[in-house]
Amino acid sequence: MRLRLPEERPTEPPTGYKIAHPVLSQDGTRAGFTGVSLGGALPYGVLDEARCVYGRRHRAPHRRCDCGFHCVHDSAAAEAMLCTAEHRAAVLLEVGVLGAYIRFERGFRYARQRVRTATVGPCACGAVAGALADAGWGRPGWRALTAACAGCVRGRTSLSLASFARLAGEGLRVRATGAAVVATAGSGVSELVAEAALLQARLDWFQSQLARLVDPGPQG
Repeated sequence: MRLRLPEERPTEPPTGYKIAHPVLSQDGTRAGFTGVSLGGALPYGVLDEARCVYGRRHRAPHRRCDCGFHCVHDSAAAEAMLCTAEHRAAVLLEVGVLGAYIRFERGFRYARQRVRTATVGPCACGAVAGALADAGWGRPGWRALTAACAGCVRGRTSLSLASFARLAGEGLRVRATGAAVVATAGSGVSELVAEAALLQARLDWFQSQLARLVDPGPQG
């Protein structure tokens, strides 16, 4: 006799939480996320469908496989994972669980998802993040990003939070821990202010580098 899992038919998509690294495509035209464990080699968009990480042809999530998106029910459980050293640079995602899913005690494994909100932690210096900058690693075709304040961006490839939301699309909201403003695509004045601060920080850095070249000092 084949056992069947009990079926659920929710009126609204369940909400879940997970952590991931924001990523930017090599050509700078797309933004998304990549997981921190199983499936981390497959970056995904804000609205995306899971694929089997083992290359099998079945649909995710399959009962006899680990494939599919994963999330937990409680935001506190996802935030706790950000305390580990290897996950400090990740961001907290709130997602809508779409399509078929398998419910577990602590979370879901599911077929499709929509990332609703991404919460970015502080810059490595401790200041509130105003941008996502090149983290120094990535996946083929994708550059991983990490939280950065305007002063720490320097010459790295970077995006303001609003610009990341715009590239990611699908109504994604991006907020920084400790900031009062939530960045979304088309934020208007707030997006322009963030972009201006980022550009000014880059200009200051380039001017400081130019000054060092023009005036090397007594050391030569």
